Amino acid sequence: MRSLATCTSLLIALTLSVASLAGAADRGTEAEAKSMLDKAAEHFKAVGRERALADFTAGKAPFRDRDLYVLCVDSKHVIVANGGYATFVGSSADTILDANGAPVGQALWNAAGTRPSGSVPYPLFNPVTKKPENKTTFYRKLADDLLCGVGVYSAR
Repeated sequence: MRSLATCTSLLIALTLSVASLAGAADRGTEAEAKSMLDKAAEHFKAVGRERALADFTAGKAPFRDRDLYVLCVDSKHVIVANGGYATFVGSSADTILDANGAPVGQALWNAAGTRPSGSVPYPLFNPVTKKPENKTTFYRKLADDLLCGVGVYSAR
């Protein structure tokens, strides 16, 4: 009887371990977000603004992976590329509010005003988990009037 209970306990533990690993695999990592941003910056230099922004908005690899995607905002805070939500292109990034009610576009440009690259943390809705989570967007100014970023979510 103990043998059956032990096997059942081991099976449950193994199932929970695999489930937690699968959940982790569904999320992009900080290193992957930074790597995607590097690829986006290289692509921007190689193909130019118009083509790069279209490629970022297409939402395909290498500029979209699970919950990671490239977002670009111009100096007027207009979203000019969004690989996660293409329908947001042309709208104000300031209409996207974090979970505390602060405009995301303003936060990104405030940071870019002091550092041409860096990161901005804020709570935001995760399109994969459908829950509000902490997010950090790694950004880089690619032109005087343009910044692009890739954000990574972490569970609260």
